[in-house]
Amino acid sequence: MTTRRGRRPAGSGVPLTFEVIAESLRERIRSGGLKPGDALPTQAALMREFGASSLTVQRAMVLLKQEGWAVSRPGKGAFVAHHDHAAADADDLDGSEATTPVGGTTARVEAMERALADAAQQIADLRGRVEALESGGGEPGH
Repeated sequence: MTTRRGRRPAGSGVPLTFEVIAESLRERIRSGGLKPGDALPTQAALMREFGASSLTVQRAMVLLKQEGWAVSRPGKGAFVAHHDHAAADADDLDGSEATTPVGGTTARVEAMERALADAAQQIADLRGRVEALESGGGEPGH
């Protein structure tokens, strides 16, 4: 039996590529290599760096946004999120606490709300395209 790409056996502890990409970017942020407001590497750059597909890079970016590490600016790209507290506060933490972005739960909830709103907009756009196709109107330029 073969396993699908991107799947891992339960409890294997081996991170998937999108998790590796996300952790690499988190580490760059924690180390100061990327600072709040800095542009994150482009999707193309991350695809080259990690030998990953566009979908894999997109999953990593969604994860970072949900966790409050990154924000999107439409038409401009993804950027390191700004946090209300001093980054130095994270230096005093150990273990998993040190991996939580400053601003914690609030930033994650806001990122998830933005991701949900984006998804709802994409669904509405797709629904409109399907309705246009079903009514025989087609899409401009197609």
